[in-house]
Amino acid sequence: MSILTFGEIMLRLRAPGHERFFQSNMMEATFGGGEANVAVSLANYGMDAQFFTVLPANALGDACVGELRRFGVNTRKILRAPGRMGIYFLETGANQLPSKVVYDREGSAIARMQPDDVDWKDVFAGVDWFHITGITPALSQSAAQLSLDAVKTAKALGLTVSCDLNYRKNLWKYGKQAPEVMRELTQYVDVAIANEEDVQKSLGIEVDVNVSSASLDREKYRALGDRVLSMYPKMQMIAITLRESHSADWNGWAACLNDGKQFCVSKKYEIRDIIDRVGGGDSFAGGLIYGLRHYDDAQTALEFATAASCLKHSIIGDFNRVGISDVEKLMAGDGTGRVQR
Repeated sequence: MSILTFGEIMLRLRAPGHERFFQSNMMEATFGGGEANVAVSLANYGMDAQFFTVLPANALGDACVGELRRFGVNTRKILRAPGRMGIYFLETGANQLPSKVVYDREGSAIARMQPDDVDWKDVFAGVDWFHITGITPALSQSAAQLSLDAVKTAKALGLTVSCDLNYRKNLWKYGKQAPEVMRELTQYVDVAIANEEDVQKSLGIEVDVNVSSASLDREKYRALGDRVLSMYPKMQMIAITLRESHSADWNGWAACLNDGKQFCVSKKYEIRDIIDRVGGGDSFAGGLIYGLRHYDDAQTALEFATAASCLKHSIIGDFNRVGISDVEKLMAGDGTGRVQR
């Protein structure tokens, strides 16, 4: 089975440790982006993961491609074109000080790409599953059209389509609100992934849940999933992550999955001393795709995704650098963190 993800990968510049921006004269430089993060997770699990994007034809683009290849991601379909690489700056919070992300990605190569520049049938050759997020359609009008063309073609070719709704308020700047785009795109989605804010802000579905609450009512999430599935009858299932934010470095973490027949809720993890939560949702998406393809039941698939994402909170960088055995060990209850010799 081959999975292709599509979106923007950026240069990630992080203030060291828990420093504020430019508190010292250093920044840690890596790469990251929602869809690339999913591809890396899947490659780490031994799956045939392809990543499609547009990168500038310069040394930064070369380095980015090389980094993806190092993790085993297939990069042969990546296009090179004029433009720049997007950047995001990260300041890691602690205790009551939240983390902060600043985007510098306007005019990037992928945002400038036009729909006629891509032959989706060619891109999807040999692919069984397509993954996208709500971030890509937020980049520009042309990126939104590319995203819509992609899901339409994927469904016409018989691919399974997954989408992490991923609402980013700081990106929708080109004249359209998220629901204007995402409601149409979601009509072609088989597996949706979201948190409660994504559902409300991307699809315009008002729900009685408190995003900032430290304690989440699971039954309200069953009703939320039911509502989404009723609005999108072709959707097979929706997974909703449940994050209880006690502070910047202490979260409760769980997830639920609703396929219209059963409602599964995962084990809840208390994650204290969070190292880096950026990419946590992407690691969940990658874990869910793997789980749905390798386990016989939805509950086990959900547990794999939740455990994989739990582990990501202890890893610096966008990419989740864990393998199947790491995740399954935590699923089995071994979360002591004892030294392995």
